[in-house]
Amino acid sequence: MGSPMNVIVGSHVWVEDPEEAWIDGEVLRIDGQEVEIQTTKEKMIVASLSNIYPKDVEAPAGGVDDMTKLSYLHEPGVLQNLSTRYRLNKIYTYTGNALIAINPFQSLPDLYDTHVMEQYKGMPLGELSPHIFAIADIAYRQMVNEGKSNSILVSGESGAGKTETTKMLMRYMAYVGGHKGTEGRTVEQQVLESNPVLEAFGNAKTVRNNNSSRFGKFVEIQFDKYGRISGAAIRTYLLERSRVCQISDLERNYHCFYLLCAAPPEEIEKYKLENASMFHYLNQSHCYELDGVSDADDYLATRRAMDVVGISHQEQDAIFRVVAAVLHLGNVEFAKGEEIDSSVLKDERSKFHLQTTSELLMCDPVALEDALLKRVMITPEEVIKRSLDPVAAAVSRDGLAKTIYSRLFDWLVDKINVSIGQDPNSKTLIGLLDIYGFESFITNSFEQFCINFTNEKLQQQFNQHVFKMEQEEYMKEEIAWSYIEFVDNQDVLDLIEKKPGGIIALLDEACMFPKSTHETFSEKLYQTFKSHKRFIKPKLSRTDFTIAHYAGEVQYQSEQFLDKNKGYVVAEHQDLLSASKCSFVSGLFPPVLEESIKSSSKSSKFASIGSHFKLQLQQLMDTLNSTEPHYIRCVKPNNFLKPAIFENGNIIQQLRCGGVLEAIRISCSGYPTHKTFSEFINRFGLLAPEVLAGNFDEIDVCRKLLEKMGLTGFQMGKTKVFLRAGQMAELDTKRSEKLNNAANVIQRESRTYITRQKYIALQKATICIQSILRGNLGRQVYINRKMEAAALRIQANLRRFFVRMRHNKLKFSAVVLQKVFRNKRHTKASIYIQAHWRGHKAYSYHKKLKGAAIIAQCGWRAKIARIELHRLKMAARETGALKAAKDRLEKRVEELTLCLQLEKRLRVDLEEEKGQEIAKLQDSLQALQSQVGETNPLVLEECEVAQREMGGALSVVKASPVLIEDTGKIETLTEEVENLKALLHLEKKRADESERKLVEALETSEERRKRLEETERRVLQLQESLNRMIHCMSDQVSELKMILSASSNSSSTSGFIARDDRLDALSASSDTTSTDSDFTFPAPASTPANFPSLHRNTFQLIVQDLSAAEASGAENWESDREGAFDDFF
Repeated sequence: MGSPMNVIVGSHVWVEDPEEAWIDGEVLRIDGQEVEIQTTKEKMIVASLSNIYPKDVEAPAGGVDDMTKLSYLHEPGVLQNLSTRYRLNKIYTYTGNALIAINPFQSLPDLYDTHVMEQYKGMPLGELSPHIFAIADIAYRQMVNEGKSNSILVSGESGAGKTETTKMLMRYMAYVGGHKGTEGRTVEQQVLESNPVLEAFGNAKTVRNNNSSRFGKFVEIQFDKYGRISGAAIRTYLLERSRVCQISDLERNYHCFYLLCAAPPEEIEKYKLENASMFHYLNQSHCYELDGVSDADDYLATRRAMDVVGISHQEQDAIFRVVAAVLHLGNVEFAKGEEIDSSVLKDERSKFHLQTTSELLMCDPVALEDALLKRVMITPEEVIKRSLDPVAAAVSRDGLAKTIYSRLFDWLVDKINVSIGQDPNSKTLIGLLDIYGFESFITNSFEQFCINFTNEKLQQQFNQHVFKMEQEEYMKEEIAWSYIEFVDNQDVLDLIEKKPGGIIALLDEACMFPKSTHETFSEKLYQTFKSHKRFIKPKLSRTDFTIAHYAGEVQYQSEQFLDKNKGYVVAEHQDLLSASKCSFVSGLFPPVLEESIKSSSKSSKFASIGSHFKLQLQQLMDTLNSTEPHYIRCVKPNNFLKPAIFENGNIIQQLRCGGVLEAIRISCSGYPTHKTFSEFINRFGLLAPEVLAGNFDEIDVCRKLLEKMGLTGFQMGKTKVFLRAGQMAELDTKRSEKLNNAANVIQRESRTYITRQKYIALQKATICIQSILRGNLGRQVYINRKMEAAALRIQANLRRFFVRMRHNKLKFSAVVLQKVFRNKRHTKASIYIQAHWRGHKAYSYHKKLKGAAIIAQCGWRAKIARIELHRLKMAARETGALKAAKDRLEKRVEELTLCLQLEKRLRVDLEEEKGQEIAKLQDSLQALQSQVGETNPLVLEECEVAQREMGGALSVVKASPVLIEDTGKIETLTEEVENLKALLHLEKKRADESERKLVEALETSEERRKRLEETERRVLQLQESLNRMIHCMSDQVSELKMILSASSNSSSTSGFIARDDRLDALSASSDTTSTDSDFTFPAPASTPANFPSLHRNTFQLIVQDLSAAEASGAENWESDREGAFDDFF
């Protein structure tokens, strides 16, 4: 679609993006064929030069209404233009004569009212903004003016808005050419009112669309010689019959089934219906209702539409009887019969639904059951009835349901055509084709194959039309175009429809053989098309096949191709329904005459859905080729079915499937860029201004300009310049370079001028500022001197103020210090007492904590000792280990004894130190008491002396005036007396406290003495336990020695017996020695009251504590122990 472009640093380009399909950015660096681009989202991308496309930075902000006007006609440019217009609610855009319509998913009533129709009536294409009314009007005007039939092809995927677009086209046709009625109803009214009927019976909810047409529709609107609608006809193609019996989750069956289940109560009772979830053909999906849609209201609307199109109430009743019969038929289930490969009705529920089906179809229930369960085989000799197994019976049931429904749909189409009426005298018509778009799902069956075959046909016709339009443009401009190559998709069409070797022909051939399966059909395809470039055999499947369509590769599953291609009706079903008592049902299945059967057998060996569809499609293509086609490509902007969401990847895929990008490719193969001479000169005249000087011939100017740029292959038309793909980008690149160079020169001169002007202005401003600053400086000196004098005056006052403040503060501090020093003695004494008391308290807490730590260590070491003793017990069973263990235990006992004695000596020393401390405390207490005793008489004497002096002073005061010095002495004496009293009181408190501490020390000493006695007693018990253990071990060692000596002497059997007896006795004695283990020490008889927290194994813990103390230094002993216990471990 494009050619490698010439880019420079700073060029704006489009580059592929996995999230947004295409993203724009600016070229930062070019390294050979690789380009580094910074996107508008601040992302750095490195891309190949051949994979980027130029961006038109001068494109209109609102986009262009015709994409052939784009300067760069490529995929990202088309996508950007559509996105820009969609954001402005401009949902229509031209691509030449084709119209792209993006579904807005919201109501835009102002876009389709009568005023808008009046605006577009008679206006040439392109005069107004793009609109479906413009396409409809140009088709109508061409038909009226030229007398040639026209057609409008509306295509797109499910949910793109094809049905609504077709409705709007018919509304416009009715507006410009209506008002000829039949039986009080206009033709256009009947055509429009036929849509609800066809939608009810031919539309269904899919994953992508809530109202998806499951058939193709071609509406022929016939006109008389005055341009008025005189008749109409509707042609339908390929109804999806398999949907009647099989639907996927999140989808629905045809709308009519749900409308009937939501009918008024009397209708439901009449047809013996239930909730939709109770029917097998409907409950395969869990979707029964549509958001915002009332099935009950739609049922009544469908009834009214049937009245408009001329379907009588009796016929309406018969139609819904058939629909109800299909629902009941789907609930008939089968079970295995008594005979081999036979089946019967499964239960009473199945019998009820079978009976209801026969009543609704007015046929014999027994005959209906036989038609479902049996097959008649006619041979030259006799007629044979063959039973069907349950699977084959279910297939027969589904085949009957699909046949009944397809015949009903065909009858509705024929009835609508008869009711509307056709004009046999009409010479011209406008056809509206509402056809399904290209489909590619996870599972693609026969329906998708036929749909994509149709789109291939239409795409070929579209490509030819686009190529024709290009040729007409070239011929109009009188340029050479004969060398433009056109590549179509004829090879894909030959692959599908060619006789005798096409896929459809091979499928028909496989259907004619009873033993053919989808495996044999697939194998035949693989052999026939193994070298075809459009046919691909998947690697991971043995029955699938892939076709490379114009819109991409599609993998088809061939499992149901043969069943869905069989278009004949089973003879039993035909005979059953032909004999129905209901004229409507029997009319759906008219009897087949033997003569017609014979003639048909001679003319065609087999009638298939594929061949019939191929024939219909060829007739459609013939009709389209006989008309002047116009194209509307409907696009779904997102899969959420919500407005204002534009998914780039989704749009690009639809443009590919709709052939829009293929049309652009065709345009790019010729001259994709068309510019009028004036536009071209205005845009690129600056590249060679010397060419414009004195030359007023636009064609000559454009030719010289292009030649000067070194371009070849362009064409000069009568009014336009035609450029090859990539030439516009090359011209834009050179234009950008020249503009950049000119901009650089302009910027350089502008900066020079601006800088000089700034310098002159700065010089003038500097002189002015200097003069102002000098004046300000003189004034500032004067102000500073004045402020200095004021500051000196203020400083003097402040210093005086601060001195006074310091004096007052010092005076206040002296008063406070006097108070503090007066209480200093009292505070010092109390601090001394508190210090001693806190020290005593901390020392007591330290001793308690140390004792608790020793107990915890003893407990942990005892636990380790038990483990070690258990290991020793196991090791003692070996002779060498027992001897070594005995020696080590003896050494350990001696060491424990030494440690115990050392502990005793330490405890005795500790007691002596405590006694000395207590004696010191007692001596200090006695000294304090003696001081207090000595102080008391002195205090009393001083008090008496003070009283006498005070008495004498009072007498002197009475006799003579008092001197100031005597009064001071009196006050001093009084204070000393008070101080002495306070000291006396403190000494008494200290004495009391010392006595209390002495009592506590005595109690603590007594408690420790008791604990020491208890420890000595337990040590004695430990010694006794060790002695018993050593004795037991020595006995066992001796016995083991005897056993070993006896094993060497095997001559005496009695010796063995004696030794065995002794061993038994020894083991019995050892068992009586200890209950749990030979190495478990007996617990003491009782626990002292002053050790309530110790448990019965306290002595074992103490032993382990003492033994573990030497474990760190006995590395040799550890190695010996490990060697002795190797056999045990």
